[in-house]
Amino acid sequence: MALSKQEQLNFAQQLLTLLNAGLALLNAIQLIYSSTPKNRQEWLWDVCNRLKSGNSFSQSLMAQRGQFSAEFINLIRVSERSGNIDLALRTICEQLEAQIELRRKVQQALSYPVITLVSSFLLIIVMMVWVVPVFKDVFSHFQAELPGPTKALIQISEFIEGHFLEILLVFIVAGVLIVFAWVKIPCLQKKCDQLSFRIPILGRLFRLATLTYWCRTLGHLLDSGLALPDALRVTAQSSNHWLSHDFSAEIFKHLTRGWPLGEALVRADPQHHLFDLETQQLLHIASESGSLPEMLKKRANALGSQLSGRLNTLSQSLEPLLIITVGIVIGGLVIILYLPIFNLGQIV
Repeated sequence: MALSKQEQLNFAQQLLTLLNAGLALLNAIQLIYSSTPKNRQEWLWDVCNRLKSGNSFSQSLMAQRGQFSAEFINLIRVSERSGNIDLALRTICEQLEAQIELRRKVQQALSYPVITLVSSFLLIIVMMVWVVPVFKDVFSHFQAELPGPTKALIQISEFIEGHFLEILLVFIVAGVLIVFAWVKIPCLQKKCDQLSFRIPILGRLFRLATLTYWCRTLGHLLDSGLALPDALRVTAQSSNHWLSHDFSAEIFKHLTRGWPLGEALVRADPQHHLFDLETQQLLHIASESGSLPEMLKKRANALGSQLSGRLNTLSQSLEPLLIITVGIVIGGLVIILYLPIFNLGQIV
């Protein structure tokens, strides 16, 4: 099981602290091993053994079966050439902190809408399974035709109540199949990633988050000493979005054919699916002036600020909208249930 970004950050921070304190690499990792929970000690022990056998640090990390991201390993590999592992670890910490913070902001903005929608769905199920049948028993004593909406609601309630386990089983099986298909079918992942940018309101947020991650990753890799083609290859490998991965591969292909970065960006994304016009122009100018790493970091910060602003606006806008929507749905169900009582004088 791969280490989470937070676990990779904790390891990098611990190692950087110990190296700055004057410990050798092997001694530092052994000390981390002694203070690590048992469920995380196996890979650390393997890293220690490989270092003792003469393997490099990057080779030892690569042997851990995907525990570390490609970006983490490549930054360590570059630092081994330059002899400055402290710089690589600081870069890794900055990158992981930025990624974790970005994910936290997205989760924080979307958590309230998700919790509200799930709670509303569960409340509707409770009403259908337990509340509506009570009203059905009351209405059975009425000697008149029930209103159409009330009859429809009772029929839906009877169906859910009579087939509750079957419906629940269908949802569970469908969820398992979706997860299995998502893990095993890359084409499905690519299609979903493409469609995610077209979702109203949220699509723009996904695009900003993906572009922010791309700019920050590439900027840190270039700043650590990797050549642009190598940095693009690592960026593609460490990408968490298929569209970003494919565009990185396309840019790499055009660069190897001799095109400058500005032209490669245009050829890789002529329809601006990922790279907006401003980003393309800024990166083109920066590549011509030799300040590409600095520009990528500045652009990542600017895009991150845009994303934070949009997330705050979305969160503030969705809260009253969701309250109104939930109120309309629940209120509508209550009104439908009470329609026969409102018309009691005509029904009795």
